[in-house]
Amino acid sequence: MLGFPAGFVVIFLLCQLTGPAASGAVKKLVGALGGSVTFPLNFSVDSIDSIVWIFNTTTLITIAPKMADENALIIVTQQRNKERVDFPNGNYSLKLSKLKKNDSGAYRAEIHSSSIQSPLTQDYELRVYEQLSKPKVTIDLQNSTNGTCITNLTCSMEQGGEDVTYSWKSLGQTTNESHSGSVLPISWRGEKRDMTFICMARNPISSNSSTPIFAWKLCEGAAGGLASSVIFSLLLFFIPLCSLALMLIILILRRERKEFIEEKREIDPRLEILNYYPPSGETLEYDTIPDLNNTIPEENPVNSIYSTVQISTKALRKKSKDSS
Repeated sequence: MLGFPAGFVVIFLLCQLTGPAASGAVKKLVGALGGSVTFPLNFSVDSIDSIVWIFNTTTLITIAPKMADENALIIVTQQRNKERVDFPNGNYSLKLSKLKKNDSGAYRAEIHSSSIQSPLTQDYELRVYEQLSKPKVTIDLQNSTNGTCITNLTCSMEQGGEDVTYSWKSLGQTTNESHSGSVLPISWRGEKRDMTFICMARNPISSNSSTPIFAWKLCEGAAGGLASSVIFSLLLFFIPLCSLALMLIILILRRERKEFIEEKREIDPRLEILNYYPPSGETLEYDTIPDLNNTIPEENPVNSIYSTVQISTKALRKKSKDSS
């Protein structure tokens, strides 16, 4: 059996041979979609043979550091990444540009040196986020009872809603209030109608605020109390009632006018004569009767001459038809 010191040395050597030695905790980085991010690399090894950058399980870049008489050799394994990678700080810290959503994931830098048995490593976790647009506010569960407005305001993102946190600001009155969460419950009476509510949305790279929501627009019926709702109800009742009454009045007036014309015709038949028009093609002939006072002499039975007037058959037929 090995002694304690000898056994400890053997176990330590076995651990060194099992794999890379981690040089620190995982560093979490965030980047904006279309932007860039730098993976910082710090090491204390004097002689470096190579540096390997790995994304998930795929090798991205292999670097042979600069020697005394040779420039550094950088090999990018994927052609599409050649224009996206750079090492601006001179210590082989990786800068990745034109970030995409699928760039999110685990990254590792491995430093290989002949002076150490296992490479030193540094692990990273990158998350790529979109710039937040203006959040949308919806009104839910609206109710108005006895002049009190009860409703919920819900804040949300139409797109890019990953790792977004929401908060509310209530402006107005004597003090400003804040509330965490996407839903803001509201219960207020008419004296708080001047308040304004604003939703704030944040993710790790950006923030944006909603359009202000004015309290007096949420429950306009509650702002005016019961009087507004009563007046509105009365208008809804009286408008159709007035329209119906107006129609009845018009019908009654038309009926009375018709009855008046019929009675007038019964009293004065000449109205029908005035309205009579002869058939087409028939011409009425009228005889002129002179003034009786000037032309009719005193009646003398002896000298009186009587004439016989004959009425045409056509005129008799016309009169018979009118009397029937």
